[in-house]
Amino acid sequence: MNTMTVARMRALGRAELTLLLRAKSALFTGAAAPVLLTVGLWSAVGEMDLAGTGLSPGTIMLPGAVGFMLLFTVYSNLVGVYVARREELVLKRLRTGEATDPEILVGSALPAAVLTVLQVLVLVVAGPALLRVPMPSRPDLLAAGVLLGLVMAAAMAAVSSATTRSVEAAQVTPLPVMLVSLMGSGMFIPLDVMPDRVAEVCRLLPLSPVMELVRGGWAGGQEAGVTLRSLALAVVWTGLMLLAARRWFRWERRG
Repeated sequence: MNTMTVARMRALGRAELTLLLRAKSALFTGAAAPVLLTVGLWSAVGEMDLAGTGLSPGTIMLPGAVGFMLLFTVYSNLVGVYVARREELVLKRLRTGEATDPEILVGSALPAAVLTVLQVLVLVVAGPALLRVPMPSRPDLLAAGVLLGLVMAAAMAAVSSATTRSVEAAQVTPLPVMLVSLMGSGMFIPLDVMPDRVAEVCRLLPLSPVMELVRGGWAGGQEAGVTLRSLALAVVWTGLMLLAARRWFRWERRG
């Protein structure tokens, strides 16, 4: 990555950050919604039967909070960003300049990605102290899960924006993906407590391997085979989402 590429993406990121700080609803969704959802679901997780799973409410909800950040701070937020910039013809104008297509998409996603990383760092430092759970036992798995999750969520947002006709519709089109991921990817209900057949199906969802990596990084005790499967599946899903975004992302207003 050359210096000019970094400079262009940084400039795009600064511009997008300015717009994010002005958009109070988007800032609330990205910064506050994951925290509120984590707090709101804490009592429900505390009532789960976790016997034999090696998990505790803390090792469920802290990794789950990372998943909420990927969905709200990155995926949902970026669907609105990409649609709004497309409808305002900003993307079309940017393509006439020196910036390449990947630079435009990555630069637009930078504020959401940076905000998510900062949230995760705060969670790693403050979460164990507040919830009396150990620090992450495998920081490498946690980092891999977060990195793959960021790229995958941003690519998913680009794909979803292609089917979204307006900024108003961008508040609705992310909901199916978000609901399926919340319920089936292990963010709120661990796959370990699901019936075996249901769990095997849910493990194939895009964000499920990301959550398994994050939870394995936090709680440890994950077999090497499970870790390799999660890494491989997360990489495959990330690659598929990037290919889909490259193929179907729309740069101009829908006719």
